[in-house]
Amino acid sequence: MFDYLIVGAGFAGSVLAERLATRSNKKVLIIDKRNHIGGNAYDHYNEDGILVHKYGPHIFHTNSKDVFEYLSNFTDWRPYEHRVLASVDGQMVPMPINLDTINKLYGLSLNSFEVEQFLESLAESIPVIKTSEDVVVSKVGRELYEKFFRNYTRKQWGMDPSELDKSVTSRVPTRTNRDDRYFTDTYQAMPLHGYTRMFERMLDHPNISIMLNTDYHDVIDFIPFREIIFTGPVDEYFDFKFGKLPYRSLEFKHETLNTEKFLAAPVVNYPNEHLYTRITEFKALTGQQHPKTSVVYEYPKAEGDPYYPIPRLENAELYNKYKKLADETPNVHFVGRLATYKYYNMDQVVAQALTLYKKLTTDKPTEKAATTPPITGSASIMEKILSRDPAKE
Repeated sequence: MFDYLIVGAGFAGSVLAERLATRSNKKVLIIDKRNHIGGNAYDHYNEDGILVHKYGPHIFHTNSKDVFEYLSNFTDWRPYEHRVLASVDGQMVPMPINLDTINKLYGLSLNSFEVEQFLESLAESIPVIKTSEDVVVSKVGRELYEKFFRNYTRKQWGMDPSELDKSVTSRVPTRTNRDDRYFTDTYQAMPLHGYTRMFERMLDHPNISIMLNTDYHDVIDFIPFREIIFTGPVDEYFDFKFGKLPYRSLEFKHETLNTEKFLAAPVVNYPNEHLYTRITEFKALTGQQHPKTSVVYEYPKAEGDPYYPIPRLENAELYNKYKKLADETPNVHFVGRLATYKYYNMDQVVAQALTLYKKLTTDKPTEKAATTPPITGSASIMEKILSRDPAKE
């Protein structure tokens, strides 16, 4: 009997599997629909030997010492501060908007005090900030909103910023100095050998069994367990009882180019031209040396894997119906982006998982875990599921 069946091998599921196995000596089965661990943070070496992020760039940053130190148990780090350029009016300018952005865009030579006054002169007074449009227009005015935000948001979300909650654009700051870092967190780094290697070390424990290419519906009636930790879409768990929660998805177009460097920055945003929103060059993130380079183009779309919960009032109300059900369901614990219908950064998911672990059990070291296989007699069931041919089903 497994103590926990964990659905999803991304950050939330993997952190909980590791804590429960190593700190509480629990027997854990972690499953995932995909053919790999790591969730959306999964990275791998492509055919040319370049380390790429399959599901777009994942940049680790956090202000939490606890989260950073926890993950440091499973990886060394490469210091990395993320920088982004935006293609606006035929120029490449820093994003988020800063002093250099304004000076380059308008051909000015303002200092920090002057650019603050300049932005104040553009900003519109909005008594109550409700939408993403309100956030930007109240900070930098309508012209910069049109240049940098409106069309990008339309592509990314399939909606005008005036239709979206203020949280969408509140994530992007505006600066009056020359700080061109995308994030200002205390800890900014990339796993030295990649995210997948970090996950492999996290899940390398005799108390943890892993099944890939497996939907939880396939094992729920066959594998004995005491409790479930569910990191998938909460509406899916309840068979879409109240309807489907809306998400935006992405399509990734990966290319390897016969040149050492392609972009002027690790990521370039394209707010106004092209169907894609941005291009990422992976070597700039990983520091890998290679005569070729690999990039990915991101095309937002309505259908596909769920990536971004759409922040609108009616969606929050729909989620709250599912949350009530989730809270009332015994021995099932919902954690992570999809299970809580929130757009979390990676560090926030890790923190949420660590918090849930503390709620599940006292966080005290136990005796060294046994090294024997976790379940007697269950191998045939696992083999049956792992060997199934979906094409014949």
